[in-house]
Amino acid sequence: MSQSTRRQFLQTSAATAGAMSLPASAICGAAAPLVKGDAEHVISIWLGGGMGQMDTFDPKRKGDPKAKVAGSYYDAIDTSVPGVQVCEHLSGVAKVMEHVTAVRSVHHEVIDEHAAATNRLHTGRSISGTVTYPSLGSMISHERGSAGDGAPPYVLIGYPNVTRGPGFLGAKHGYLYLTDTSQGPAGLSPPAGISQSRQDRRQAYLAELRRTTGMSEMRALAEYDAVIQESLKLSGPQFGSVFNLDEEPGHLRNQYGGEFGQRCLLSRRLVERGVRFVEVSHNLNFLNGSGWDVHNNGIVNQYKLIAELDQSLATLIADLRSKQLLDKTLIMVTTEFGRPADFDSGGGRGHQGTAFSCVLAGGGLTHRGAYGETDEIAKRIVANPVSIPDLFATVCAAVGVDHQKNLYDGDRPIPITDQGTPISALFT
Repeated sequence: MSQSTRRQFLQTSAATAGAMSLPASAICGAAAPLVKGDAEHVISIWLGGGMGQMDTFDPKRKGDPKAKVAGSYYDAIDTSVPGVQVCEHLSGVAKVMEHVTAVRSVHHEVIDEHAAATNRLHTGRSISGTVTYPSLGSMISHERGSAGDGAPPYVLIGYPNVTRGPGFLGAKHGYLYLTDTSQGPAGLSPPAGISQSRQDRRQAYLAELRRTTGMSEMRALAEYDAVIQESLKLSGPQFGSVFNLDEEPGHLRNQYGGEFGQRCLLSRRLVERGVRFVEVSHNLNFLNGSGWDVHNNGIVNQYKLIAELDQSLATLIADLRSKQLLDKTLIMVTTEFGRPADFDSGGGRGHQGTAFSCVLAGGGLTHRGAYGETDEIAKRIVANPVSIPDLFATVCAAVGVDHQKNLYDGDRPIPITDQGTPISALFT
């Protein structure tokens, strides 16, 4: 091959590779305008176990577990949005439904097993043997950083695991976490018996060690060192005061409710302080003995869990609105899958990922009460299906993150939302 022929080959290959990385619309010469919202924060409420759509945000005809007649477990009530109904135990949210969209047509192809589906709803991807994908919280942390000085970009109120983590983005984009609102974040407070002077000496030794050894050339170690420095900054009283819920009026704390409600209240305080992404777990307090995983008799007291969600979510929406933060804060309520309309042998429900509901509220979106439609028993999607990448793209777009861009695992480009498309109806 001559030098000129070789040069032409390389130029053609480079152009082809570049075209392959573009969206199909751009290759066809008709790139769609990028959807972009004005929200600054995300509060993600995680309902571990699988919230049943028919028993919450997509009510259908009434069923009968004893007679094995498929259908909803509860009656439906009207909401502030004409034509949109929810379960009778969501009476608080029903009154503010004009600020909410129940996305009733979410679906995924993952096996209906908790760990795999939880990973899917946090990372937007199926589990891979070669890539550890970042969570949505870490991706938004990576793209937007903190919204205020002296605040971490990502806080998890719940138990940590790799599904919520930064994956290939590295430790810098991980989370600060706590499991109890009365105790604050894990790892930020020094152990008992460590005085401030002793803590200062430790930091001085660490600084000297860092000076004499130099910065590591290994990316992972350098990032870990940066995380340590950030943790030291956050361990002081200035940021630590955000966890003191006693500063809030007693009547407001009562309106939020129990420990889950206090987590939602804390999420509002974290947003005010400048945290970009907060995940609040609601599978901590199994009021019905099984949480949202309502097999067999677990469904009997499911209403207690629904009512707790209703109280805290409705109060959070009203609280954010009163502080003029609702349009700047996107609330998302997600779960790993839904439940089928049929009742199992014990009167409960199994797992269903082919059609279920997730919820969006606030965030400056054009809410409509409900989006998407399922059939008469919420088993099959009949209008406006929304994939997990589509849901992620909607969240990214709402907070000004380019849903079409690539992230990089080393030199390997990985689409940030796996080619998802935002729900355009929420941006008009």
